[in-house]
Parts: sequence; structure tokens; C-alpha cells
Amino acid sequence: MSSFSEITENIKVTVRPLYLEAESHIMSRKFVFAYFITIDNLGDTTVQLLRRHWYITHDTGKVEEVEGDGVIGKQPFIPPGGSHSYNSFCILEAMEGFMEGTYTMQRSGGGTFDVTIPRFILRAMAN
Repeated sequence: MSSFSEITENIKVTVRPLYLEAESHIMSRKFVFAYFITIDNLGDTTVQLLRRHWYITHDTGKVEEVEGDGVIGKQPFIPPGGSHSYNSFCILEAMEGFMEGTYTMQRSGGGTFDVTIPRFILRAMAN
């Protein structure tokens, strides 16, 4: 499984995408992908993940924008040296595409900043 990582202001985001062949339906152009994310706090201040903002790009040229509070219903606190992991999924209308975006984080002392979610490739049959 490929992995993609990016560090922004001492926050490391690592993504591992996985094509879910059993859940996909090639004839109806429904390609299902899971992605596993780990967010590591490499800094010395606790941070809280407040929001997510995704761009999902299909090989057809279609771009979806998804944003909202937290991830999978949570706004986790991540202490120095700690991490938060979760997984989710997306459905593409093409055999390939990519996702990328940002998390809005807040430091325990106040102040927010955006963390880059690295662009990662979604490719059917690529496991």
C-alpha cells in the first residue's frame, strides 16, 4: 500500500489509500477507495483538529469539494508526541483520481492554522 506524507508546522499527515475492489462496480462506474490517515504532532504544543476541507478530483475532470467540522464526528486533541488515526472512504466515477486538502487546527494557547493533507493518488487495481 502506497503512503503519502506532508509536514506543516510540526504536524505530519500520512495517508494510505486502498482500492476496495469488492465494493466497486466497474460497469456502473463506481470505484470505491478507503483511505487511512495518521496525524502526528511533532511539536511541543497540544493541537485540536477543528475542520476538514477536501478536494476530490476524478479522472473525468469532475471536482468535488467537501468540508465540515472535525473528522468522522470528532474534533480530537493531539498532544505533543501523540497521534490520531482514522479511516474513511470515497467513491469515484473513474478508475483514477486524487484527493488533497487541509485540516484547520487550533493550538492549546489559541490561534488556528491550516495543515496540508498531501495529494494522494486513487487508482483502481493498484493494491
